[in-house]
Amino acid sequence: MAQKSLRDLISVLEENGKLLRVPGQIVKETELMPFVKLQFRGLPEEQRKGIVFENVVSVTGKKYDASVAVACLAGSRQIYALGLGCEVGQINEKWAQAQLNPLKPVLVASGPCQEVVQTGKALEQDGVDALPVPVNTPGFTGLIRTTASHVITKDPETGVANCGCYSGKFWDRNLMTLSMAATHHGATHWLKCKEMGVPLQAAIVVGAPPGLAYTSVTSLSYGTDELAVAGGLAGAPLEVVKCKTVDLEVPALAEYVIEGVVDMDKRVGSTSYGEYTGYMCAGTEARDYLMRVTAITHRKNPVYSVFASQFPPSESSKVVQIGMEGTYYKHLLYDCNIPGILQVAWPESGGGRTMCIIRMKKRNPTEVWQALGAANAFEPSYGKIIIAVDEDIDPNDPDAVNWALNFRMQPHRDIHVMRGRTGGLDYSAYRPGSPREEVVYPDGLGSSSLLIDATLNWPYPPTSLPKKQYMDRAVEIWNGMGLPELKLKSPWYGYNLGYWRKEDEENADLIVKGDYKAVGRRLFKKE
Repeated sequence: MAQKSLRDLISVLEENGKLLRVPGQIVKETELMPFVKLQFRGLPEEQRKGIVFENVVSVTGKKYDASVAVACLAGSRQIYALGLGCEVGQINEKWAQAQLNPLKPVLVASGPCQEVVQTGKALEQDGVDALPVPVNTPGFTGLIRTTASHVITKDPETGVANCGCYSGKFWDRNLMTLSMAATHHGATHWLKCKEMGVPLQAAIVVGAPPGLAYTSVTSLSYGTDELAVAGGLAGAPLEVVKCKTVDLEVPALAEYVIEGVVDMDKRVGSTSYGEYTGYMCAGTEARDYLMRVTAITHRKNPVYSVFASQFPPSESSKVVQIGMEGTYYKHLLYDCNIPGILQVAWPESGGGRTMCIIRMKKRNPTEVWQALGAANAFEPSYGKIIIAVDEDIDPNDPDAVNWALNFRMQPHRDIHVMRGRTGGLDYSAYRPGSPREEVVYPDGLGSSSLLIDATLNWPYPPTSLPKKQYMDRAVEIWNGMGLPELKLKSPWYGYNLGYWRKEDEENADLIVKGDYKAVGRRLFKKE
């Protein structure tokens, strides 16, 4: 089962040697995130750890009664698996089963998330100033922004809850904005509320139970109760409590909850902030939703959770990558009836959003284009490049994918370009500072996606590597010499791809028996 709370996850990370505690004083504006960035720029993924800063201060001298947890949800695939309480290889199927078998949340009378309540005068005095929000990109960012802000809203017609991870930008003690793109379900709720003439209520959860944190960053079908999917991931219903000032339910074991009402008439611009593309957003193209804070509740001695975000690889790209892989795997295999789907990968270099690689065992050529088309249709802003590869290609290995692109694909035959996409935050679609209409739907035809069939179109000769029996023996010799541990990537031995004559096999057998002359004699007879 998944961990019930962020605190449970932190304990499990510590037990498994995946946690670093920083007891020394650290400045949240200038020191905290640069320290975190070091492990994403300087360590391999398997060596990354969750980090808890226990003595956080502001550059103004303000001290906080809270700690800050970064990379504790998805610093690596191993950390993510610990959050779900499963093995790394079980993540995709766990995601599929959570969507197929959601568990509705259970309402409880009270919860730790409301041990401390700020409303009225208390809110006016401190408000969001009491939160130890770090600066993500010191030197470039022009605002204070929370990245792990899991925003709960409801469809005003159906009452179904949605939880999306929309960055919250702080303007004043009780004033902030939410960055919700037009394709986000929270924005759809806002439009419905506006049409009905009722205010959109929102609750921002910080330090959410892992199951909900993972669900909030993943694109699920509109109308899905994402709190129920979070329960499915956890293996037990999510316990929720009623908010104090808005008609919403939030996780009882959350660390912080910021309640508020979203303005129906006013949307505002932004200033510079970093994004998953690896570039700063100038902010001129953004039109954020203004939210007036009505209450802040939290646990005693809370833990403020942050995604290490922006330049990939990051915790943000990792958490999105894994959730998208599980969601698209379920979509293609179970919803679209494509039994040959084996794996879906979203490389971190694209922030876990732009490149999708589908590993499959195709029964006929139409299944490839069914998979490519279904992946392209799922979400209009994700999947700029979608590639289908065969079962022998590791979609997480760039060399393997590039090998397939180089030698299993012909551009004139195996590539389709699709228009009608949204530009999102991709500056290749529009110039920075362009009007919002051009950003959302460039050129009047939208942005584009590239669909590539990089699967075998007919039988090929074997891969040009030694057979497995010889590679196995080489590994024995290597290990016997006490050499560094090998991390073999597929393919690491040769295998047949369908075009291999009996004569070729016989010649290869003669060579490994030391009888090259027999091969020569056979060749002379053919002349």
